[in-house]
Amino acid sequence: MSDGFSGVVDSVSAPARRAVAVVPSDTQALAEVPKALFVGTGGSLTMRGIGGSADQLWKNVADGTVLPFRAEYVRATGTTAADILALY
Repeated sequence: MSDGFSGVVDSVSAPARRAVAVVPSDTQALAEVPKALFVGTGGSLTMRGIGGSADQLWKNVADGTVLPFRAEYVRATGTTAADILALY
């Protein structure tokens, strides 16, 4: 398949090229820092952004939301949302 954008430099604001399932963990950082997160089943997420010094609780995230947040951690404790994808 032809890709008319293959010569374009990727950036944080460019559309994601791949998605990887996120398994929330209280101890393990994400393997890579994503451009954004997709939340399939809404709820709350406890996350820490890249270079952040504290976790933040994001409440009432709706089903199907794309969060333009560069998370380093998605914690298990406090996270009730599910079907989370990291977008790269």
